[in-house]
Amino acid sequence: MKGLLVTIFTLCSFFSNAQQRVVAECTISYDVITDTLNTQNNFLESARKIVYIKGNDARTDLMSSSFSQTVLYDKASGNAVVLREIGNNKLITKLTKSQWIEKNKKFDSAVVTFFSDTRIILGYECKKATITLKNGSVTQVFYTTAFVPSVRDYEYNLKDIPGLVLEYESEEGNAKVKYVATKIDLSPVPSSKFNVPTSGYRILN
Repeated sequence: MKGLLVTIFTLCSFFSNAQQRVVAECTISYDVITDTLNTQNNFLESARKIVYIKGNDARTDLMSSSFSQTVLYDKASGNAVVLREIGNNKLITKLTKSQWIEKNKKFDSAVVTFFSDTRIILGYECKKATITLKNGSVTQVFYTTAFVPSVRDYEYNLKDIPGLVLEYESEEGNAKVKYVATKIDLSPVPSSKFNVPTSGYRILN
């Protein structure tokens, strides 16, 4: 009987995943909520985040009043470009696939635990999961299985979540930071969003 239940559960999971929609064009906007009780002059205060997905390309914009960062990630090559603007300083860092993996090494061997808790975000039922790193830090995630983005490694810490993450909370420095999706737009994303600047930025290795 136990073997039968396991088989039924496996089949249900298979058909659920088979029906999951892969989204190759979308824009997700997030509010960034910080716990400012534990930190002063938080650079993420009043920040927002926008993720663009188009085929094998992903772009993540993180913007606040004092800082902005754009990460361009190419799934096909595994390369990434990081653009930063701090005041009048504009910096660019280009990372090869191996450098991108090394940069995200702290997320290796992360343990993902799934829970039965659910939450409705933007009309989608989202399931709860936690991601525990080797250093003991925990990220709490809520994700929808309605669809999965065509690129997942752009958000390296979330790459093993089987769906689209619409809310997550992590510790950054001395502050807890929560990202909550406020809008999902499935319209085509302009290719120009993924152009790498050829001038105006100082190279930072």
